[in-house]
Amino acid sequence: MKKIEAIIKPFKLDEVKEALHEIGVSGITVTEAKGFGRQKGHTELYRGAEYVVDFLPKVKLEVVVGDDLAERTVEAIAAAAQTGRIGDGKIFVSTIESALRIRTGEKDDAAI
Repeated sequence: MKKIEAIIKPFKLDEVKEALHEIGVSGITVTEAKGFGRQKGHTELYRGAEYVVDFLPKVKLEVVVGDDLAERTVEAIAAAAQTGRIGDGKIFVSTIESALRIRTGEKDDAAI
């Protein structure tokens, strides 16, 4: 099993969710996040005063899928989240040793 974490722009969330649904990914966790990479924030003008916005709004998605679906999941997220501009985000893939569905006691692939 693989855990796929993606940091994307918030307005791309619906497109990514649809892309995941189309390939058969059923469970997704979404967290609002703030951060920066090469984008490094930006300056804004408020009531005549300039200030720096260091951390930009992002969305963090977490999905756990079987090994057979991992590559397609990464491709679907990347295609749906891409705008071609700086700050599109990152995707991280980790190996999951075990999973357990608390309600039924199902383990590993049956639990996801």
